[in-house]
Amino acid sequence: MTISTAQIFRQGINAILSQQEGLSRTQAEIASGKRIQTPSDDPSGAAKILDIEEQIATAEQHLRNGEFALTELYLEEGAMTGAQNVLQRVRELMIQANNDSQSESTRQGIATEVRALRDELLALANTRNASGDYLFAGFQTDSLPFSINGGNVVYHGDQGQRRIQAGPSSLVPINDSGIDVFQLIKNGNGTLSVDNASSNTGSGIVQSLSQDNSLVSDTYSLNFIQLTPGDPVTYEVRDSSAALVSSGSYVSGESIDFNGAVLVLNGVPANGDSFTVSPSVNQDVFATLNNIITALEAPSTELADNANFHNDMAEGLNDIDQALDNFLRIRSNIGSRLNNLDRQAEVNENFLLRMQEAASQVQDLDYAEAISRLSAQSISLEAAQKVFIEVQGLSLFNYL
Repeated sequence: MTISTAQIFRQGINAILSQQEGLSRTQAEIASGKRIQTPSDDPSGAAKILDIEEQIATAEQHLRNGEFALTELYLEEGAMTGAQNVLQRVRELMIQANNDSQSESTRQGIATEVRALRDELLALANTRNASGDYLFAGFQTDSLPFSINGGNVVYHGDQGQRRIQAGPSSLVPINDSGIDVFQLIKNGNGTLSVDNASSNTGSGIVQSLSQDNSLVSDTYSLNFIQLTPGDPVTYEVRDSSAALVSSGSYVSGESIDFNGAVLVLNGVPANGDSFTVSPSVNQDVFATLNNIITALEAPSTELADNANFHNDMAEGLNDIDQALDNFLRIRSNIGSRLNNLDRQAEVNENFLLRMQEAASQVQDLDYAEAISRLSAQSISLEAAQKVFIEVQGLSLFNYL
């Protein structure tokens, strides 16, 4: 068979190029540490790598989401701690003001401090994060949630609760709306509330209000009767339909029981004095503070005024305690979410490590084998080059 000179050159060059291609591929593998440079190197392995890389990217995103959620929740927890401190200070001031040794002027001074504390609480309710979003505005993160209008605090947000994906099946709330934190707070003892009529002229002061499991929920009017100054003070309890529920002689410090409710009063109510016992309703904490300020600024030197003041303080203390309980509930929920995020971050990190190990097993290079292969390919390339040099120098004229 006759082989042309062109064919000899072409075969020699192809052999060199083939060796160079293998050598270059091995060098690229060593440089990158990856045995799969293109999908054609290992189609099955390349498909696995794509799937693993997708899962790695998702896990990394979950970790970033978790870090963002932690920042938001720690910020909210700080605001709630400040809010609790404000209400604790208000409670201390109320106990101080509720002492009969206080004068109207000192109570006016306490009212001034309570008003400043209300404004401080309002600032906390309008807390913003590093991005400028309001924490307690629900979904309306770019709208100021609370503002004062005519002395009353108005909410402009909604009840939305933003959530973030911190894991494949972990959707974590990262905020609480202003409605849930500052407005949905039951007044009184959380089940019942008692209110004295502003027209009362006696010295009757509510000492306690409680209920048992037999409570019949309704609005009750407690009316005191004393036809002449020498007569004993009696009472009647009527429900919302004016039907008589209970009656008897009043004794200061003794309980008045009706339909599962237990009310204890001290002092001597006057004829016509009345109290209303009704189911607790939602009352926002700012309204509670405004009621306290109003009570502190009202006259309290006369006997009836003093009794009304003490009743307002007792009512305000119950409302403050309910608000503190709600703040504690919110903080407890925040703590649960923080713990959940910590656990989820650990799960995500472990999953990420497993995926990285799986990717390594599929695509990472065996350096010992690759270096040996590189050495062999280098020798083969050198041999091909030497053979080509020898062959290209062959000519029949050398032997003539």
